[in-house]
Amino acid sequence: MDSLTQAVLGAGISLALLGRRVGPRRAAVIGAVLGTLPDLDVLVPFANPVDELVLHRGASHSLVVHVVSTPVLGELLRWLIADLRERRWRAWLTVFACLATHALLDAMTVYGTQLLWPLSTYPFGLGSVFIVDPLYTLPLLVVTVWALLARGWSRPLGRATATALVLSTAYLGWSTLAQRRALDRAETALAAWGLGSERTLATPTPFNTLFWRVIAVDGERYHNVYVPLLGNGVVVESHDRGPVCVLAGLPEAQRLAAFSKGFFRVERLGDRLAVADLRMGLTPAYVFRFVVAAIGPDGPAPVAPVRLPTRRELARDGGWILAGIAGAVRPRPAEGPEILLAETVRHPSC
Repeated sequence: MDSLTQAVLGAGISLALLGRRVGPRRAAVIGAVLGTLPDLDVLVPFANPVDELVLHRGASHSLVVHVVSTPVLGELLRWLIADLRERRWRAWLTVFACLATHALLDAMTVYGTQLLWPLSTYPFGLGSVFIVDPLYTLPLLVVTVWALLARGWSRPLGRATATALVLSTAYLGWSTLAQRRALDRAETALAAWGLGSERTLATPTPFNTLFWRVIAVDGERYHNVYVPLLGNGVVVESHDRGPVCVLAGLPEAQRLAAFSKGFFRVERLGDRLAVADLRMGLTPAYVFRFVVAAIGPDGPAPVAPVRLPTRRELARDGGWILAGIAGAVRPRPAEGPEILLAETVRHPSC
């Protein structure tokens, strides 16, 4: 999730555990700092842009690492805050809860979080919430601002903090139910229209959990199925995945394909090949696109990966997303006939 959300989540947890003991302001600041710590891995100098994508949310987001680091950070917290000197278990619990909920919340997004590193490098990513979701963040933001402005602890602030944590957690529960409903409707539609799928994934469109995109990979094609939960119909857009069979011999491309869990496409850009992760961004504005090969007389040859800039389509998509949230079933303007493919495109290189 975004940095603001992680900070106010940490602040809310720290308020619930420490607010009465150390005061609301200090508790909120402690939680915000702890809730931000895992994302400091962005400061690590990775070898190349693919490493930045694949290795982010690695060790710093591991529950195993959080268990090991809790005593160290907990004792540091007790040393810094005199009111916690006699409350070791509460200080340790606050540290672990702020770190672990950061990682678990990230795992609710589609990106991928290595919760069990170093025991496993599998990137867990449920994909039931968008990386920025105001409805999740707002209750926690309200109590954090309240705490920062408060002169002291109060019963209303305590009740508000508990309510914010319950509401935000319930919202995550709702998102998983909505995801299942969107996936069921999309799979029913694909079957009715005779469209195959090797794997499917449902993720919400930006900033909400009422309008969903289901990605269905079908060999050399993939289908975007747009599902408004408040409407009865769906929209299906089918696209070419490119020459996906050329990845053999391209190590960085294979890493990207594995990280995307098979939800990727290959694009030919002149004499270069790029791999795009289909899960993040809306076609054709993928967030993560990397040049991984140059095409020569003997076929594709690996090159040092370069991340391509993201094409911004939000200005065109804003009205369409709002309509989808309200239940309207409309084709997406940025995904029109010029890139719509009804038949599989054959690639001679394959």
